[in-house]
Amino acid sequence: MTSSIAIRPKYCRNSMKTEKFENPEPVWRQRFLPISTGVDNPVVARLWDFDDGFRDPWHAHEEAQLIYVTRGVARALTQRGIWTLAPFQAIWLPPGVLHELHAIGDVTVRTAYVDVNAAPAFKSWTQCRVLQAGQLLDALLVALAVSSGDSDPQRSQLALPLFLFELQRALPALSGTLPLPVERRLRSVCEQLLSAPQNNDTIDVWGARVGASTRTLARLFRDETGLSFGQWRQQLRLVEAVARLAQGMPVATVASELGYQSASAFTAMFRKTLGTSPQRYLRQRDGV
Repeated sequence: MTSSIAIRPKYCRNSMKTEKFENPEPVWRQRFLPISTGVDNPVVARLWDFDDGFRDPWHAHEEAQLIYVTRGVARALTQRGIWTLAPFQAIWLPPGVLHELHAIGDVTVRTAYVDVNAAPAFKSWTQCRVLQAGQLLDALLVALAVSSGDSDPQRSQLALPLFLFELQRALPALSGTLPLPVERRLRSVCEQLLSAPQNNDTIDVWGARVGASTRTLARLFRDETGLSFGQWRQQLRLVEAVARLAQGMPVATVASELGYQSASAFTAMFRKTLGTSPQRYLRQRDGV
């Protein structure tokens, strides 16, 4: 899945003069580039199946990347956030963004590497965003992936402009985003909660653990994540819930494992945040 960061033109200095290498993309590098987009080929599509527990470690691409799953759950990590992707929830990763991909359960992955010059809108998509991958967008991506090996390029020539059109008008998805902080003490709190989302300790308890006053910790949460401590923990539980529900875990089990006293309390939180019950949310998602 990885594509190397571009090698910049280099200069070699000797006693006579400075020479600039004319070709920053030598033949040896072009040959082994996994992905190559450009004016004539602005989108490269791929289809993959990964086993439960698969991890694609930290890397970045020269191109933007669209990733979503049609089976299972994927988790995309960047240095500033975690995105839990239920089926047909796609993430757009701008060029150069370091990221990891984790498979939660066996997953079927669709991805497209996109040259941001392919459409005017993409140049303004400089932040990660979650989009809804509809049936037409999915069918077009599959067509592009399948036709990449065809001797007749007509299918991809027909599918490409419609794929770009559909991608630009894709609706935002109900976000499974969990922002991550940088500040050392706050990062420690968040990492421990990521390991134990059922933890119900108050912000006062966490402040004492990491050596920060309650007021300082509350301010740090607001400044670095845009959320209060309570909102951040609820968002953590929500993205964990979506992942577990998508794997077929019963609502009562999800509620218990995430620290709720009852399934009804969990369902009330879910409905208040996402506007629907867990069962209906999954039915709507599967009907995309």
